[in-house]
Amino acid sequence: MTEMSYRRLGTSGLVVSVVGIGCNNFGRKLDEDGTREVVDAAIDAGITLFDTADIYGTPHGASEECLGAALKGKRDDVIVATKFGMDMEGLNGNDFDARGSRRYIVRAVEASLRRLQTDYIDLYQMHQPDESTPIEETLAALDDLVRAGKVRYLGNSNFAGWQIADADWTARAAGHTPFISAQNRYSLLQRYVEDEVVPACDQFGLGLLPFFPLDSGLLTGKYTRGERAPVGTRLSQDRYQRVLADADWDTIDKLVAFGAERGHTLLDVAIAGLAARPAVTSVIAGATTPEQVHANAAAGSWQLTAEDAAALDAALNSEAA
Repeated sequence: MTEMSYRRLGTSGLVVSVVGIGCNNFGRKLDEDGTREVVDAAIDAGITLFDTADIYGTPHGASEECLGAALKGKRDDVIVATKFGMDMEGLNGNDFDARGSRRYIVRAVEASLRRLQTDYIDLYQMHQPDESTPIEETLAALDDLVRAGKVRYLGNSNFAGWQIADADWTARAAGHTPFISAQNRYSLLQRYVEDEVVPACDQFGLGLLPFFPLDSGLLTGKYTRGERAPVGTRLSQDRYQRVLADADWDTIDKLVAFGAERGHTLLDVAIAGLAARPAVTSVIAGATTPEQVHANAAAGSWQLTAEDAAALDAALNSEAA
């Protein structure tokens, strides 16, 4: 059985598994039964963090509904993270509502609570910045939710480094609950968050929750330079052909070699290597089968030594020969 590791999210007291489950396939590729299989496999593997959003699923909201149903009788054993702030096409209020406004947030959280069949959300995340609303208003509304017990902790997603800094200063100056996490796209192939977001997380005590850690499947080991994508895989679809063609194969080859020297797969390197990067608390990886859940959990059980982390850093930063 894979031994799962756990970490505090940023400098908060919230403890989460080093591998989390991204729930964007719930209510879309997976129905309630399929969702329950993945959720049960995750809990069996020691995974505690389930990350969804009100916009996930077809129709929007279906992911929260499927997750809520799957967690009946198990709710208090896991950490439920969801998000608000993207276009729900009127499901969380009128289209003219600014999605960082107090009016919108109050509606959005009540709708998510109903769909999740719970009376509290462990981590409530602003899915993207709202340029129409002052961050002071957003943080004040979110602070009220924490004080009311409907939300336990707050996070942001897709924020730039300066926005993380601005939100932290604003919250602390006003005595509001600050963000404890930042969720951004981050993989060993897509590292632009290291420029500003990672330093901001370190400075202000936020835990980083990378999404798309496998970079559309390029870091799963399923694909090979110069070869067609295997039939039935994501990148075999016509709309993903450019992803395969434009892939950074030089870096992928380095990561494969790094893992092979240590007896690990590319998937192991993608998840465990990312978990070893500064500021990262939990790697959010999607899964559609129990087998994928167990593979992700096993990958996260590899804890890189300081020497491994230095060697990985050197490989990532070395120029192609």
